[in-house]
Amino acid sequence: MARQPALVVVVVVAAVALAGGGSLGFEFHEATVDAIQLGFSNGSLTSTALVRLRVPRGHRRRHPARLQQRQPHLHGARPLLPRVLDRIARLNTLLHAVIEVNPDALAQAARADAERATGHRCGPLHGVPVLLKDIIATRDRLNTTAGSLSLLGAVARRDAGVVARLRRAGAVVLGKANLPEWANFRSSPGLRGWSARGGQSRNPYVLSADPCGSSTGPAIAAAANMAAVTVGTETTASILCPAAANSVVGIKPTVGLTSRSGVIPFTTRQDTVGGRCCPCVLDAIVGYDALDAKATKAASKYIPAGGYVQFLRIDGLKGKRIGIPDGFFDFPNGTVRKMVYKQHLNTMRQQGAVVIENLEIANLSVIFDGTKSGLLTALLAEFKLNLNNYLSDLSYSPVRSLAEIIAFNNAHPVEEELKEHGQSILLMSENTAGIGPAEKAAIRRLNELSVNGVEKLMNDHQLDAIVTPDSAAAVVLAFHGLPGVVVPAGYDEKGVPFGVCFGGLKGYEPRLIEMAYAFEQVTKVRMPPMFKP
Repeated sequence: MARQPALVVVVVVAAVALAGGGSLGFEFHEATVDAIQLGFSNGSLTSTALVRLRVPRGHRRRHPARLQQRQPHLHGARPLLPRVLDRIARLNTLLHAVIEVNPDALAQAARADAERATGHRCGPLHGVPVLLKDIIATRDRLNTTAGSLSLLGAVARRDAGVVARLRRAGAVVLGKANLPEWANFRSSPGLRGWSARGGQSRNPYVLSADPCGSSTGPAIAAAANMAAVTVGTETTASILCPAAANSVVGIKPTVGLTSRSGVIPFTTRQDTVGGRCCPCVLDAIVGYDALDAKATKAASKYIPAGGYVQFLRIDGLKGKRIGIPDGFFDFPNGTVRKMVYKQHLNTMRQQGAVVIENLEIANLSVIFDGTKSGLLTALLAEFKLNLNNYLSDLSYSPVRSLAEIIAFNNAHPVEEELKEHGQSILLMSENTAGIGPAEKAAIRRLNELSVNGVEKLMNDHQLDAIVTPDSAAAVVLAFHGLPGVVVPAGYDEKGVPFGVCFGGLKGYEPRLIEMAYAFEQVTKVRMPPMFKP
């Protein structure tokens, strides 16, 4: 069946409409990428209007020894017409979704407008502003810090692989989004969306609710219509969890489908770049990268001819075999979640899916135990090695090792809120000594748990996807780099969003997008943020 023109699925901004009465005004709230391109085409919108900002004088990189750098870097935004930067300026003091805006965004937008005037376009992202999670490096005047003051002023040698692809597609790099510092790998039990540079991120639906992480800022910015496209990363739940918690669609691609070069790393086994992006964004960022050669070469076989947009099918649930593993939907009777999820499973059946319940993922209790599974053993060692390698490759950095980051935090306990949050995970990682026999055994164990668990289940039952609530299956999908797509599913008694996740085997993105889009179109759950206390 042909795709319907209303493209709301996997688009991270919110829907757009053209004003009536004979004028061609453009409404930005709930705007899709296709709607933005339509505005460009019919003259109701320019990239400059979409991304207008005033570049601050004397913008330069600074090291945070002087504490003025603790504030979010929004000095480039000024109130003007109801455009993206105006909305960031108005909402960011409340939501803390954006760490820094790009002083060169206006020039990039003007260049896109000039190219469009001459008939030159690079594709559906041409002139569209994109907000990046603050661990995705850019070779420009933006910082890349993982939310930490220790990396303020560091200079990357080159754009991250996905950023280079976005620029080639004509996208405008709008700025960097907030995250729990070090992508929530600083201390236990976690930072709930806080970083020293960006402050405390807040859920735009219920401000006191957990915004989840670690791609927190990208999800909030998308939900609150602060950016047209946002790009994040995931190691374990980092895209899927904030997508569910902030009522946006989130795509976690198969590991290696998108390059991780130039992204502050945790583990090459699990790190992937995706986020609140439509399939046209996925089309732009997938592919081989010589700087992440092994993973991107292996995953390139999964990229479909003709790209991912073709899988936005309204009948995408028809004929799909969907598994419902035990242990995930055990919500109390009478709760909104219990009732709504039951309705959603019935909806999938009504749309032609074969829904198979009461399935068992082998060793699920072990998978969810980071110590027994070996995940903690592996991650702690991998993070130190990978981070130190990343820091050593920077053209300039105030710190060159995890040990120096720990020392920086000790020297700046107030700014880094060391008393409140600690840095226990960083200390545990620093105490590791490379990938030895214990770490290798842990990695083998993780692979076995995935192959003999969810992968065996899906193969045995010939499933197209497993469906679980929110990001509950993120760990199940993480060990072997499996993909997942989260779609808004509802709002609980307090108005806090929740989602549904379609998870699959490596390379299953086409069928996951089909199912997610069809589900989204038939349910139409998403509502704009309510900013409840």
